[in-house]
Amino acid sequence: MKIKVDFDLCESNGLCEAMAPEVFELDDDDFLQLSTDETTDDNEADVKRAVAACPRAAIRLEEDA
Repeated sequence: MKIKVDFDLCESNGLCEAMAPEVFELDDDDFLQLSTDETTDDNEADVKRAVAACPRAAIRLEEDA
């Protein structure tokens, strides 16, 4: 699945980073960065928790085409 972030909605509060640090990271200016835009078997559960926890619903998952 593809990880999509609406950076206009994102508040960079770090909940996603806390739940899936291997995918989400806040840079030195507190802007969200993605390490990858793909889920793997190893990170999918963490990414789904991060999507569910996002207070602004700025993160979503899309099925691969």
